[in-house]
Formats: sequence, structure tokens, C-alpha cells
Amino acid sequence: MTDIPPPAPNSRSQTPADTPQETNRFPCEQCGADYRFDPAAGSLTCGHCGHSQVLRDRSDHASALRELDFEAALSHQLPEAEMEVTRVSSCPNCAAQVEFSNETHALECPFCATPVVVDTGENRHIKPKGVVPFQLEERAAHDAMSEWLGRLWFAPNGLQAYARKGRAMEGIYVPFWTYDAESQSRYSGSRGTTYYVTKTVIVDGKSENRRVAKIRWTPVSGRVRRFFDDVLVLASKSLPKRYTDALEPWDLSALAPYQPQFLAGFRAEAYAIDLEDGFREARAHMDRVIERDVRFDIGGDRQRISQIDTQLSDITFKHVLLPVWLAAYKYRGKTYRFVVNGQSGRVQGERPYSAWKIAAAVVLGLAVLGLAAYFGGQA
Repeated sequence: MTDIPPPAPNSRSQTPADTPQETNRFPCEQCGADYRFDPAAGSLTCGHCGHSQVLRDRSDHASALRELDFEAALSHQLPEAEMEVTRVSSCPNCAAQVEFSNETHALECPFCATPVVVDTGENRHIKPKGVVPFQLEERAAHDAMSEWLGRLWFAPNGLQAYARKGRAMEGIYVPFWTYDAESQSRYSGSRGTTYYVTKTVIVDGKSENRRVAKIRWTPVSGRVRRFFDDVLVLASKSLPKRYTDALEPWDLSALAPYQPQFLAGFRAEAYAIDLEDGFREARAHMDRVIERDVRFDIGGDRQRISQIDTQLSDITFKHVLLPVWLAAYKYRGKTYRFVVNGQSGRVQGERPYSAWKIAAAVVLGLAVLGLAAYFGGQA
């Protein structure tokens, strides 16, 4: 095994314009075929001759993953080293941001298989700062998906077997933003304390004493502080957000400084949600956490919040790539998509329903209710 050198300027191979192309390609130094990042070995391996090269991080880890200033980015004052120019086109079907090499003018969208043709011009983007490398091999991702399908109630019997025989899964690095911020919040509201009073009520002509709960409200105000670290926001529009959100949690402690070699044999999607729009979602998450902190600070049995005034400072961010295995299967004329967390193996996706299984369950449920009613009447 040898260390992998930086990619040569012309390391990407020429491919036909109508053939899907990997985003990053690195030729094997022994046979010239393509290396692919091997999640199990953590190295680049040639699928043709088996030669491998160790992928070493020669950068200072802390420095390479240092967050960037949010305000500087909004005012277009980031250092030029943090920017890159790429050829990116939006998929007309699912809005994925498909990246093209200099030699390629058309390819299939990896998310929906729609043909995408490169448009004219170039796009200036913020470079990825970090990447969580794939830790799950394709076979393991297939197994995780099949197991997940097997646990689905009312799924057609043939779907799991069909999925196992389906085409290869696509390994894709999906773009995310992470945000850090220091928060200070002032609040006002009321603390509710439960107390009980005894009331006399008449039941069936007899008087009974009952304890009745009441709330005593006391005005309160105060301050809470919290540092938010790596609030994660999806920067892609190509996959349903409910699925990608459900792939969490991600272990961001596994972030490595970005190297294009991690992408060898995989695709990487460009971000479609810009930095400012991403922060709006991050801010909504921060506000929910701050509200929870305020309720805890108010204490008591119940809380009322009249106002929260939050000031954020030292806002920073990173652009990171996280690994996802993607599969799309056409089953009885309809396409279903599945996503697998390439780090943990967690699975989410669309699923078909078996009409006869649902009908059988309804009939069985009615039969059980009927038997229960019959035996209940005999008692």
C-alpha cells in the first residue's frame, strides 16, 4: 500500500456524454483503472487489479475544520481559498444540483435518473470544509434496507425479494450546513404552582368532599444562555426532507478535513439551499431549544411565556458532506426511493402497501370484535 498523491489536473477520464460519470475519479497507478474509496479499509482500492493506496490526512485537523464567519460570508468577504468554481446544473425533475466535470455535458441525475444537460456558465460556491467518509459498504447498506423492508407491515410479499435483486445502490455525499452561535435570552412570563382546595359536591343525594386542583400564577423574568454547536441543516432539495431528517443522528465527531479522494467512486451533490436560508432553519431550531431552556428556568408545575428576546453572537458555519446510500426501485409500475445513512445504517424511505393484506387485517379485526361481542353476550 502506498500513500495517495493529490489528484493530477487531468486525472478525470473522458467518458461518453450520455453516460453517468462519477464526480471524482482517481486512476490506479498500476493499471490505470479507477480507484474507489473503500469504507471498510479506509483507503482507495482499485476494483480491477486490487491495488490500494492509503488515504492520509496531512492537514492540521482542528485548523482544517475551523468554522467560517457567517457575516463575512453574507457580505461576500470569505477568503478566496474557501471558494470554488464548478459547473452545476439543476435537475428539471427533482431539483438536485448535479455537478459536471469539464469533459461531460450530459448525464443522469443520481436521485431520479432524469437526463440532465449542463447549462452555460459556472457557479461559485463555498467549498466543503469537512466530510464524514462512508463507513458502510454497499452490501451492508443493501442488507440494512432489506431488513427494514422486512419489518414493514402491509408491504407486498414480493417487495423485499425484488429489492434484493434490484440494481446497485448509489453512494452520494449529501451537502449540509452546520451552524455555531452564542445565545443570550431575556424572558418574562409566569410560574404556575399547583395547589388543592376541598369542595363539597352532592352525588346521588349524598354530599362528598373532593380535592380540586388549581393553579397559582406568579410573574417571573430572567435570563438564559446557551452555546449552540454544529446545528445541522440539510442543504439539498433532491430528497424528501422527512427522510433525510429521519436518518439522524449523525456522529459529527467523525468529520475529517475535506479531501476529494474521499469521493472517489461516489457522487457529491452541490448545495441547493444557500447559507442564509439554511440559517433560518437553524435559527428556528435554536428558538425551540431556547424556549425549552426558558421553561426549565421558570420552573414550577406549569409555565407561561410572555416574551423571549434573544441576541445571537459569534455566528459561524461549515459546509460539510455526509454519506447516503440511495436506491430507487420500480415495483408494479411505481418508483419507490430508499435512503440509508452511510455511517450508521439507519434506513428511511417510501413504501408500497398491499391492498389484500390490509383487507385481510380489517376482516380479521372485525371477526375478533364479533367473537368478543358474541362471548360477551353469552356471559
